[in-house]
Amino acid sequence: MYPWGMDPERALRRIAFELERSRAPTYRVQAFRRAAAVLATLPPPELARRIADGTLQDLHGIGPATATAIAQAAAGQQPDYLIRLEAAYEPPPRTVMRAALRGDCHSHSDWSDGGSPPVEMAEAAQALGHEWIALTDHSPRLTVANGLSAERLTAQLALIEKINADVAPFRILSGIEVDILEDGGLDQREDLLARLDVVVASVHSQLRMPAGPMTERMLAAIANPHVRVLGHCTGRMSMGRRNRPESQFDADAVFTACREHDVAVEINCRPERQDPPDDLLRQAADAGCRFAIDTDAHAPGQLDWLDNGCERAERAGITPDRVLNALAAADITGG
Repeated sequence: MYPWGMDPERALRRIAFELERSRAPTYRVQAFRRAAAVLATLPPPELARRIADGTLQDLHGIGPATATAIAQAAAGQQPDYLIRLEAAYEPPPRTVMRAALRGDCHSHSDWSDGGSPPVEMAEAAQALGHEWIALTDHSPRLTVANGLSAERLTAQLALIEKINADVAPFRILSGIEVDILEDGGLDQREDLLARLDVVVASVHSQLRMPAGPMTERMLAAIANPHVRVLGHCTGRMSMGRRNRPESQFDADAVFTACREHDVAVEINCRPERQDPPDDLLRQAADAGCRFAIDTDAHAPGQLDWLDNGCERAERAGITPDRVLNALAAADITGG
C-alpha cells in the first residue's frame, strides 16, 4: 500500500525520533507523536477519505505540518520534513567504545515518565544496532514520575516477557531505577528487586544532605546485593532553569564500595547531566570501578545519545572490558 516502505504512522514516529536525538524542543516532538497516536486509531479507509477531501486537520492532534507529512507518506513519498531532518543530522565519529556497546542499562517508558511504550523503545534500540535494552522505570516513591508500585512492576514484567517473544533475538532486560531512600534503603520490595536483570539505584531526594549522611546513604545502597548500577551519582543538572549543583559525598569511599561490590558507576549521557563530572569520572576510573554508559532515555530518539558518554569514558582511560553494557545480555542476566 505504501511503496516508499513506511506507512504514515511510522513516518510520523520516525520524524519524532529524529527530532528527539537532535534535542529539538519537546513541544515539537510531541506534535508528531500525538499525530501518530491519532493515526493508530484511524481506520485506513477514513484516513484515505480525509486525505482526499482535505479534512485531516479537523482531527484533534493533527496540524498543518503533521497533515502534510501524513499525506506525503500515504502517497508513497518520503515526507519533506523527514528529508530535512535526516539531511541535517551529522552522526558523531564512531569511537572504539561506541562500537563495543551492545545495550543500554537505563531507559524509561510511558509506564513512568517516559514518552513511549516499551515496545517502541525496544524497536528504536534495535534499529540503532543494540542487542538489548534494560527497561528501568522509576520506583513508587517518585510520584512526580509516575513510579511503579509493586503491582505495576509485576505487570510490567509480564509485558516484557510477551514483547521479548515478539522481538527476539533482541531482548528487553527487566529493571528499575530505584530510589535510594534517606536511610540507604531501596524504594521497592526486595523480592521484586531479586527478579530483575538490572537495578539502577539513584538518589532523587534530599540532594543537599551533608556529605557524611549522604555518603552513608549511598554506601548502604551500594551494599545491597541486587544493585548493579549507581545512577547519576552527583545528581547535578547543568542546563537552563534546572541548574543544580553536585551532591556532596566522600567519593573515595563510594567508588571503593562500588569496586568491592561490583556495582557499575553510571556515566549518564543526558546533556543536562553528564554525570559524574570529569574529575570524579577519572577518580572512579583510578579506583578500579566498572561502568555503565547509559542514555537515561525518556524517548526513543534519546537512545542515540551514547556518544558523549563514550567519548568521556575514553578520555578517562576507560576501556570496553570495564563497561557493563559492552556485554551480551546473557552475560548480564546469567542466562
